[in-house]
Amino acid sequence: MRAFDLIVVGGGLVGSATAWGAARLGASVAVIDEGDDAFRASRGNFGLVWVQGKGLGMPDYARWSRRSAALWPALAEHLRDGTGIEVPLRQAGGLYFCLSEDEFEQRETALRRMHNEIGDNDTRMLRRAELADMVPELGPRVIGASFSPIDGQTNPLPLLRALHAGLERLGGSYLPGRTIDAIEPGVDFSVRSGTERLVGRRLVIAAGLGSRALAPLVGLDMPVHPERGQVLVTERLRPLLDYTCHTIRQTPEGSVMLGDSKEDAGFDTSTTVSVTQGLAARAATVFPSLADAQVVRTWGALRVMTPDGFPIYQQSERHPGAFAATCHSGVTLAGAHALALAPAIMAGSLPDDLASFTSRRFDVPAA
Repeated sequence: MRAFDLIVVGGGLVGSATAWGAARLGASVAVIDEGDDAFRASRGNFGLVWVQGKGLGMPDYARWSRRSAALWPALAEHLRDGTGIEVPLRQAGGLYFCLSEDEFEQRETALRRMHNEIGDNDTRMLRRAELADMVPELGPRVIGASFSPIDGQTNPLPLLRALHAGLERLGGSYLPGRTIDAIEPGVDFSVRSGTERLVGRRLVIAAGLGSRALAPLVGLDMPVHPERGQVLVTERLRPLLDYTCHTIRQTPEGSVMLGDSKEDAGFDTSTTVSVTQGLAARAATVFPSLADAQVVRTWGALRVMTPDGFPIYQQSERHPGAFAATCHSGVTLAGAHALALAPAIMAGSLPDDLASFTSRRFDVPAA
């Protein structure tokens, strides 16, 4: 038996950021993880630190996303200083391109509603004349875009590696290749995996799609389901884009990533010609020069989605000390998970500004 202040079930970006944040405060932490055989969203992530448009209909999510984006530079700095691993972060602003007047008007209406809901939305709409000065190589069908100065991008792979390395350098234990056989609540939480038994004063279920089965063991509900997204990566190209876009981003190495499909395909992570053709066609409409680029890699990965698409953060009423956390924006929210959520969990309760994220919001009877 090994005893810890905190046991985190799930070693993806949500669980690892929370675990690292707790270890940074001096807690003894263990992360139990299936490893790279799991349906790991962080391994297939597009890598955006994206704020604009998030939280329409849920102002707390908009504020939480903005808070996390503001915390991201500190997270990257702490990880670099603690591990020597450079987590690339570029927050030069983000663009959401519109290819028709209908798209432009719909985007403008949504952002106006967000401004009315949260009061401090600095995203603005740009017509083509102004946009062309920022992005000279636009195709003729691009009529405008929304722009947020706080959007950006990173690479989720070194981020995940740095969180694991940082956890271990702070004295924590990352335990891959494990599955959970039992969780027994009590004064402390006993977690069994094979012949191992770990005991923790606090427990966080952050197992992505696996949380649906594990959360009820400690009196929590995590109604998550998979949503497939497909991504294409081109060969390295000359500098094309200084900003992050919601479906197109150029990495520091020069390759261009294309993504953003949303598919109800169960646990199927394969790619399909029809979807990748659609992603490539829209990208070539925005940047005609991409039509000649060679695609060198494509993959499918699964997002962890809740019924309304917003995160779940919850503490068990039946077993205080047990928490659950999930979201489909593990990169964007890594700053908040590490530097805001983890301290709250170690203090013993979630703050009032996370109260709206409980899964009880799905219990309202159908009208």
